[in-house]
Amino acid sequence: MLCPICMQIIRDAFLTACGHSFCYICIVTHLNNKSDCPCCSHFLTSNHIFPNFLLDKLLKKNSARQKAKSASPFEHLRQGLQQGCKVSIKELDGLLSLLAEKKRKMEQEEAETNMQILLDFLHSLRKQKLEELNEIQADLQFIKEDVNAVERFRTELYRAKERFSVKLWMLNQETITERPRGLFTEKQGSGSNCSAHSLQGQMGSQDKIADAKVQLSSQSIQRKDVYSGLDLQSVSPSAPAVARKRRVHLQFNELEECYLQKRRIWNRQSDKQEEMDPNTLSREGYNPSLDDFQSVLSTFTRYSRLRVIAELRHGDLFHAANIVSSIEFDRDDELFATAGVSRRIKVFEFSSVVNEPADVHCPIVEMPTRSKLSCLSWNKYTKNHIASSDYDGIVTVWDVSTRQSVMEYEEHEKRAWSVDFSRTDPSMLVSGSDDCKVKIWCTQQEASVLNIDTKANICSVKYNPGSSIYVAVGSADHHIHYYDLRNISQPLHVFSGHKKAVSYVKFLSSNELASASTDSTLRVWDVQENLPPRTYRGHMNEKNFVGLTVNSEFIACGSETNDVFVYHKAISKPMAWHRFGSSEIDDDDDIGSYFISAVCWKSDSPTMLTANSQGTIKVLVLAE
Repeated sequence: MLCPICMQIIRDAFLTACGHSFCYICIVTHLNNKSDCPCCSHFLTSNHIFPNFLLDKLLKKNSARQKAKSASPFEHLRQGLQQGCKVSIKELDGLLSLLAEKKRKMEQEEAETNMQILLDFLHSLRKQKLEELNEIQADLQFIKEDVNAVERFRTELYRAKERFSVKLWMLNQETITERPRGLFTEKQGSGSNCSAHSLQGQMGSQDKIADAKVQLSSQSIQRKDVYSGLDLQSVSPSAPAVARKRRVHLQFNELEECYLQKRRIWNRQSDKQEEMDPNTLSREGYNPSLDDFQSVLSTFTRYSRLRVIAELRHGDLFHAANIVSSIEFDRDDELFATAGVSRRIKVFEFSSVVNEPADVHCPIVEMPTRSKLSCLSWNKYTKNHIASSDYDGIVTVWDVSTRQSVMEYEEHEKRAWSVDFSRTDPSMLVSGSDDCKVKIWCTQQEASVLNIDTKANICSVKYNPGSSIYVAVGSADHHIHYYDLRNISQPLHVFSGHKKAVSYVKFLSSNELASASTDSTLRVWDVQENLPPRTYRGHMNEKNFVGLTVNSEFIACGSETNDVFVYHKAISKPMAWHRFGSSEIDDDDDIGSYFISAVCWKSDSPTMLTANSQGTIKVLVLAE
C-alpha cells in the first residue's frame, strides 16, 4: 500500500479521522503547512490522526513475505535456525558434511579458474617475448650482415688508399733516380759500355726495390686485415667527425628506429621476391636499405644549426601590419615573392638580397591588392605568372613583368586560404576556401572548371607534382582528403591522425605527402601504399598558420615560439632550429606575441627563406 503523499510503501502508518492512511512523517509535515486532508480536503489537524497498528502489522508481514521469496537457500536456513527450528545432531552433521564438500568443490573450481587465467597470461607473455626474440634475432642478423658489408667496403677503401700511396711513392722514386742518370750520361758520354751496363744494373735493382715495397705493403695490409683492422681505427678522428658522432648519440633511438624500419621493409620485399622467383640469388654487400640509411645518416649528421646569411624587413612606413602569410621562390629560384596582410605582393631578387648588404632591400616589383593575401603560388612554366588568394575569396593570376592581373576568379563566397599551380599542366590551378569548396581553375577560362563540395573549411590545397589529376586537401575536420579529379564523388583516400585542423599540405615526392596541423605535429603520408605516417614533434603550433616547406630530404616549419624548425624526413625530432632573436623586436613589443608565419626552401638546396609575424625576413642556410 502506497502513501498518497510520497507514493512509497507506508512506513509508521497513521490514520486520519476521515479514514485515510499516510506515513507519519508525511502527514505531520503536511499538517505543519496546511489544515486539510491531502486526499479529501477535509479539515484536519494533528489532533485528528491516530496510529494504524493493523495496517502496520499487515505491511510488515507483506515485507517479510517478499524478503522470503527473494532470499537465498542460505538465508532460509539461517532464518530457520534463528527462529528455533528443531534439527537433530545427525541432520546437522549431514548438513555440515554437505557444506564442507560444497566449499571444497568451490575452492577447487576457483583455483582451476585462477590457474587457467595465469596459464593464459604466461602463454601470451611467452608468445610475445618469442616474437620479440625472433625480431631481435632477425635484427641482429641484419646488423651482422651489414657490419660485414661495411667492414669489407672499408677494407677495400683502405687498400685502394694504400695502393695509391705506393704508386705515389714509386713515382717519387723514379723522379729522384732519373736526375743522377741524366747527370751521369752528360759526364761519361755514350761510348762507355761498362758504364751503361753498370747503370742498367742500378736501375734493375731500383725496380726490384719498388716491387719489394709493393709486396711489403700488400703483406702489411693482410696483417692489418688479420688483426681485425686495428690500424684502420688507430687514426684519430677530426673535429667534424667527432661532432657528427655526437649527433648520432644524441639521436641514437631515432636513428635506430629508422635503420630497423628500412631494413625490415627491404627484407620483406626481398622475401616476397624470392617467393615469386626462387632462383633469385642473394648477393653480399651493400643492400638498398643500408645504402638508403647511410644517405640518411650522412645528411642528418652533416648539419646541426641554421645560419643567417641575409635579413630584410617586409614592412614599410605606410602599413603597420607586417605579417608575411606566404613566401615563395619562382621557377628558377632567382626571384622570390612575399605577401600578407599589408595588401601588397613584393618581388625581390634573391642574389641581391644575399650578396648586397643593405639596411633596406627594395623590391624590384610591387603590386597592390584590394584585400589581405593568404597564399602565393608561382607558375613553374610561365616564369612571370604568379597566383594569389585573398581574404575576400578572390583568386588572382598576376603577370609580374606588367604588374597587372591576368585573370580574377570571384566564385568563392568566403576567405580563400590556399592556391596552387599544377606542375604538369601550367594552365591549371586549384584553390580552397572557408566556404568548404575546392575549385579547379583554368587560366584560359573565366569560370571554374570543377567544384568539390566538402563539409568543413578548407585550409590548404596542393597538386601532386607528378600528375594534374590528383589533389590533396587539408581540412578543418582534422583530415587530409586526397582526390582523383576524374571522380570527385568521394576522396580516393582520407588520411586521419591529426587532432586539430590541417593547416598545410605539401608533397615531398609523387608518393610522399607532408601535412601540418594546429595540434603541434607534422606527419608524412604515403598516398599510394597508405602506410602509417611518421609523426614529427618539437615545434609549437596551436592556433596560427606557421608555414610548411619541404624538399626531397628535409621538412621545415615555423613555431609560435618565433623559431624555425628543420626535420629530416626520416627522423621524428628536429635536427636544427633558429630563433628570431630579440634584437629586431622593439622594447615595447611582447616577444611572446610573435610567431613564424612563412617558410620556403630554395629547391633542394640547404637554403631557405623564413618570415615572421613582425615582417622580418631571413635567409637561412643549414650549417655544421
